[in-house]
Amino acid sequence: MTEVTVDGETLTPTDVVAVARDDATVSIDPNGRKAVRVSRDRVESLIDSGQAVYGFNTGFGELVDTRIDDADLEQLQSNLIRSHASGAGRELEREEVRALLVTRLNALVKGYSGVREVVVDHLQTMLNEGIHPAVRSRGSLGASGDLAPLAHLSLVLIGEGEADVDGEPERLSGTAALETAGLEPLTLAAKEGLALINGTQLSAGLAAIRLVDARRVLEAANAAGALTTEVTMGTTANCEPEINAVRPHRGQRTVASRIRRLTEESEIIASHANCDRVQDAYSIRCLPQVHGAVSDALDHLEEAVEIELNSATDNPLVFAADAVDPRATGTSDAAAISGGNFHGEPLALRLDYVTSALVELAAISERRVDRIVNPNIQEEHLPPFLTTNSGLRSGFMIPQYTAAALLNELRSLGRPSTDSTPVSGGQEDHVSMSATSAHQFARAVELARTVVAIELLTAAQGAEFVDASISHGAGTDAAYGLVRDVSPAVVEDRSLAPDIDAVDELIRSGCLEQTLRDHIDAA
Repeated sequence: MTEVTVDGETLTPTDVVAVARDDATVSIDPNGRKAVRVSRDRVESLIDSGQAVYGFNTGFGELVDTRIDDADLEQLQSNLIRSHASGAGRELEREEVRALLVTRLNALVKGYSGVREVVVDHLQTMLNEGIHPAVRSRGSLGASGDLAPLAHLSLVLIGEGEADVDGEPERLSGTAALETAGLEPLTLAAKEGLALINGTQLSAGLAAIRLVDARRVLEAANAAGALTTEVTMGTTANCEPEINAVRPHRGQRTVASRIRRLTEESEIIASHANCDRVQDAYSIRCLPQVHGAVSDALDHLEEAVEIELNSATDNPLVFAADAVDPRATGTSDAAAISGGNFHGEPLALRLDYVTSALVELAAISERRVDRIVNPNIQEEHLPPFLTTNSGLRSGFMIPQYTAAALLNELRSLGRPSTDSTPVSGGQEDHVSMSATSAHQFARAVELARTVVAIELLTAAQGAEFVDASISHGAGTDAAYGLVRDVSPAVVEDRSLAPDIDAVDELIRSGCLEQTLRDHIDAA
């Protein structure tokens, strides 16, 4: 994907990744531009009416009842950006900043925020010219929007703050960064500062890119589980359509079908179809049920993310007066309605839920690693810890330790959505913590991915001890070959840290996902 058009209606997580990671060019749909102009006209109408409107000519939060003089309206918006840029923690990575930029732009062109067209033009140019504000990652409560991070982003629009610019060796001031693209700093008009920082774009942007990552981890876990099934002389009878049709959860059926495709024509599976073992352990036998539940959780999150990406989430929102109340009369043909669309609960709850799902994905993966290497339970054809002359050599003993440590860290991740700390003098008395949930989700994806990488690496080593005259399935053979491209079979003990990193990168980059698609989806 080389170009993404934002229109406030159709942005997807895949689009966000294309812009954030692959630097796809961003264009603005003409209807989106028209919606921006109409929305701005409504703001001007409300200002001209002289009525008090939150965020237009009043203070913010607990200061809602403080009326601001007309002469100070522009200063009010700049002060808002400056005061709210009070975040902490690490700075967002380049891809995270770009996700924040494109999701904020898409929300504005939906046409309910009341900014001028020049504001969306600046955001578009910053994306296309590689201007990336320095944004502190912590400070959002996921209610009243992701205020602090969005304020750090917006500082650059007014020529303040700092930014990294593609092609520039050093970080630049906000004004200097804008100059590289021929832009002047903006003097924010009424409502614009609030429109820029009041929204769920950090929560939604991070969720979008990590959702794509999480699906890659699940695909890798399916491949790892299928390869482990072969290596441990398990069966794929648990994936037959008949058994999954009578418990028809969508994810379970999807994963069962995937395992069948990955192991299709596997001579290894066929070779032990009539072995004496009555049942496989749960980590093999219940693979469709556990992985399938994770798949369903990701689908549930994706539904919320796609809605959120194309929602108006600032406050107040601007409408035509007769659209709000057909009987409306007064000095303005527009209405500004205060509401709570900035509250991140629809994302926060699902983000925490999916984080829990990834814990389970890593947990069952770690158990499969143990079944391959543990001399007390592994199959007879596998040597202790997958090494000959064990004792002198430790082989794959310690990668399972590492998987266990990562799993412990995963289990220690909190559930931020269950906490709420009132702020702004008690005016904002219930918050979602959706941004923290998004950060935890991102960390969960990283940890689970490495556990799954360890299983892939371990299963590939186990495959070295399977009868070489019988073949893997189409998908498992592709996965095995890809692992061997970056990690030769272990004969003598060596540090496996680089191998773990290399397989982790195969998953993170999408290389494994694409390879499996080429081998089994294109067939």
